[in-house]
Amino acid sequence: MSQYPDTAVAAGPGDPRALRALTAVALDALADGAAARGGALPAGGPEAVTARTRNLLTPILPAQGVGAHDALYDTVRATAQGAADPGEAHCVAHLHCPPLAVAAAADLAASALNPSMDSWDQAPAAAVVEEEVTAALATLMYPAEKRPDALITSGGTESNLVALLLARERARAATDGRGTLHVLCGENAHHSVHRAAWILGLPAPRHIPCPGGRMDPAALDTALRDLADTTGRADRALVVATAGTTDEGLIDPLPAIALTAQRHGAELHVDAAYGGPLLFSDELAEALRGIEHAVSVTFDLHKMGWQPVAAGVLAVPDAELLHALSLRADYLNADDDTEAGLPDLLGRSLRTSRRPDALKIAVTLRALGREGLGRVVEHCVRTARRLGDAVDAHPALRRRPGPVGISTVLFRPVAADRLPAEEGDELVAGIRRQLLTEGLAVLGRATAEDHDGTRRLWLKATLLHPQTVAADLDALLKLVAERAELSPTADVVTLPAPQARLESSAL
Repeated sequence: MSQYPDTAVAAGPGDPRALRALTAVALDALADGAAARGGALPAGGPEAVTARTRNLLTPILPAQGVGAHDALYDTVRATAQGAADPGEAHCVAHLHCPPLAVAAAADLAASALNPSMDSWDQAPAAAVVEEEVTAALATLMYPAEKRPDALITSGGTESNLVALLLARERARAATDGRGTLHVLCGENAHHSVHRAAWILGLPAPRHIPCPGGRMDPAALDTALRDLADTTGRADRALVVATAGTTDEGLIDPLPAIALTAQRHGAELHVDAAYGGPLLFSDELAEALRGIEHAVSVTFDLHKMGWQPVAAGVLAVPDAELLHALSLRADYLNADDDTEAGLPDLLGRSLRTSRRPDALKIAVTLRALGREGLGRVVEHCVRTARRLGDAVDAHPALRRRPGPVGISTVLFRPVAADRLPAEEGDELVAGIRRQLLTEGLAVLGRATAEDHDGTRRLWLKATLLHPQTVAADLDALLKLVAERAELSPTADVVTLPAPQARLESSAL
């Protein structure tokens, strides 16, 4: 039993040993839960995980508490035992990174201090940390002389929502409220673009074809010309390009898209939630050439930035572009307080109470520096290319034709091609679910064009682990191939030779 009361606070002028003692309990529970799990995720599927977790935690609200020590240990252990752990090399389904230990430790400090980022008197130093972080991140995309700025968000969904909101307000201001904002995005766009348009009462986004998975600038040119012919003169257009698609990690041709948008008087927003951190690398930043022409850029550091969720960013080339978010509430940013020099934080987010997520980002930026972060990004990109090469060399597997996108690889068993199309896709989906149920690997799924233009189901591996090595990848492919061998197949079909890999500038 702990010598500290269950109501001990995490920070303050008193003794911090209660938090230190409970942190040790949590770390023990994490280790014990991971050992009990024994792999990338718990075996048995949803019913087994539900039963085990409920058995460990029932009742969740007892009449009499069990005490801080036992409650913490039991809950953390149960959650760790039932986790899909991105720290495991075979947990590669999603844009779900293993957080760096230094970032997680900083997040603990943020939780203990618990500043709320909606007024200066709740977060004096945290406000300065956030200001420094957002300035540094904004200058990755925009020249410093333009006075760039950025907001910390909960992720790409919120960043895209705010980007469309700001564009809508600019359209209204430019047309005395008479104009409508029309959004044009690729068929490859993240679902949050559509949701943002719906929330904001905008017309449904117009889809631009994406042959090969990337937006076609010629089709965009046609769509913008058609839009001008069918809408009022007061209407405005926002083109949303993607730098790192969710399914394939592909980057739209940003320079051509920016030029096309400019020619038609449209604005450009780039959703680089996945690809934005390429800018940390001198070697890979060229893949995002053209992003500096965007009026706003989304990117996440809880993807290829190794931060605990949440760590989203929305960057703009000029701080004045954020003015539409300004809001006055006397209990948070009264006029006389602002005039007296207290910083106004309320216009830095759509949210009111929000965590100091910039703290963990600041620690990571200082710990690794731009070059260190760039090396980790490069490692993940190289790892994905190694996996692509390994798939190309594997007799029982094949890769989706085309270049590896950032750190995402799509592949499927050759056995699936020996079956009718629907049955082949069922085989791919079944192998994925079997590995999930066995607790051996977390692979994603994506539907994408094959060499003949047919859309097929592929297994997806998104490589975001800073320490994954070739042996981990070989073991992952072996798991897939072994399960494919146990499935019925049709006669062997002839497949085209793998397409030569493109250089990093074609990400």
